Amino acid sequence: MKELSHLNKYLLKYKLLLVLGIIFLIVSNYFAIWPAKVVRYAIDYVTESFALYHVFEGGSLGGILFTKLEVGVVILGIIILVMALLRGFFLFLVRQTIIVMSRKIEYDLKNEVYVQYQNLPLSFYRKNNTGDLMNRISEDVSRVRMYLGPGIMYGINLLVLFPMVIYEMLKVNAELTFYALLPLPLLSVSIYFVNNVINKRSEEIQQSLSSMSTFTQEAFSGIRVIKAFVREKDSVKNFLKESENYKHKSLRLVFVNSLFHPLIMALIGLSVILTIYVGGNQVIDGKISYGNIAEFVIYVNMLTWPVTALGWITSIIQMAAASQKRINEFLKEKNDIVSDKDLDVEVKGNIKFENVSFTYPDSGTKALRNISFEVNAGESIAIIGTTGSGKSTIANLIGRMYDATDGKISIDGRSIKDYRLSKLRSQTGYVPQDVFLFSDSIGSNIAFGADNISKEDIIQAAKDADLYDNIKEFPKSFETMLGERGITLSGGQKQRASIARAIVRNPKILIMDDALSAVDTNTENTILNSLQRIMKGRTSVIISHRVSSAKLADKIIVLDDGEIIEQGTNESLLAKNGVYKELYDKQLQQEEVD
Repeated sequence: MKELSHLNKYLLKYKLLLVLGIIFLIVSNYFAIWPAKVVRYAIDYVTESFALYHVFEGGSLGGILFTKLEVGVVILGIIILVMALLRGFFLFLVRQTIIVMSRKIEYDLKNEVYVQYQNLPLSFYRKNNTGDLMNRISEDVSRVRMYLGPGIMYGINLLVLFPMVIYEMLKVNAELTFYALLPLPLLSVSIYFVNNVINKRSEEIQQSLSSMSTFTQEAFSGIRVIKAFVREKDSVKNFLKESENYKHKSLRLVFVNSLFHPLIMALIGLSVILTIYVGGNQVIDGKISYGNIAEFVIYVNMLTWPVTALGWITSIIQMAAASQKRINEFLKEKNDIVSDKDLDVEVKGNIKFENVSFTYPDSGTKALRNISFEVNAGESIAIIGTTGSGKSTIANLIGRMYDATDGKISIDGRSIKDYRLSKLRSQTGYVPQDVFLFSDSIGSNIAFGADNISKEDIIQAAKDADLYDNIKEFPKSFETMLGERGITLSGGQKQRASIARAIVRNPKILIMDDALSAVDTNTENTILNSLQRIMKGRTSVIISHRVSSAKLADKIIVLDDGEIIEQGTNESLLAKNGVYKELYDKQLQQEEVD
């Protein structure tokens, strides 16, 4: 229960619903117990009335007694019906309080987890896979809700009903109570162990289903590759293997489930037999009446579900505790990327790196070593280098996706850590290397990064990114819906949409991380011409492996293995005949060949 104590704040928040639910539960159990007494009274009344009727049978008094017997039975039947309806009504209220409470807490808990996900740094997502994150906010929260709803409801019902029924049974006969309850502990223990087996096999099925779903998702996502390499048969073969595994585990669960109800019925039947046998002997001895036996049988059946539920509730609590532990692991994660002074100011865009080094916390890879450079507000800088040289890491550090391991990064003379994160990022336009577009209209994707963007701004951003003509050819223009991750667009169109999304914000700092890698030379030149106008008045960081993109910048730095090996202007670097000149000549020759 230690892990589940995290939920106490929510139980306190909805304490009114919980208290009302307990009250309604007590009242509903009161109306559940009374019919057993009425049945006992009815059987005894009918038995005694028939005995008296047989004495006066055939006479006028016999007719009067029979009429009264009929009226009495009808009245008792109405009383039982009314009590059943009242019990049903209060059970409805129980579900409208306790179950509703569990749904409200589920809603709050999912929101708490999702908000935590949004606040955690990029390093967190590098360590955890998407499937696990999804499971914790869906499957784990659902299991916790089962504890908060049915678990609490049936648990309280057991605590309330058991003493009430035992008290009524002891009032009638203590010996008969002992024999009637004798099989129930065995029933609860048996169900506990059977439930554990069921839960274990259910988890195996969930894992198998998850594996099969993952395989299917990958097969659908990579259908082009499968078809291109003619691997359809292998794909079907592998799916059949996963499906066979799922079927095998499902049949094992069905086997255990098939034993579940017979076990319950057998033990309940044993309790009823003992009640009738021992009760029958006591009726013969004149200790109890026929009605008492019927009353006890009803009591035994009333206790059957709460005792049966004991093992089920225990399993629910165990699963909920395990799930809440997994949730708590993420809720306890801390975001180290926080603002020191929470400055909410507009930036001009002067960026300065002073002996900055960075090592990725999850992998231990040292990406940058003693990087120092400065770009004035309104100027542009190009960062070029081979794959793995640390170019994208610099972009991540400017946007504070990570904090530098050593050294200092400042913007406008202030440490980057002093700025409010949301304010800093809202003034930065970022075009990532790995473009991600949402399953929404292309217009909404372009306007994603800013509020209150006009249609004219969206159109202008599309024109600047050389995407407008493509969009106009789409069936619904800017309202055209994109597929998952923008699959309906080509690689170049996705990159241009990402550029439009960045520049529509009119950012003070524009970062383009290899933003033109998927476009051809002609399109690149068109976009670069537009970017020359766009970059005026704002600080621009152009990260690229193409020298053609770097030529636009006021200054250029060349990275290799996390270190600056050359820096200067395009002309000065060409004059040095170093690494930059070598890259320039190679790419120029490649363009001539193309």
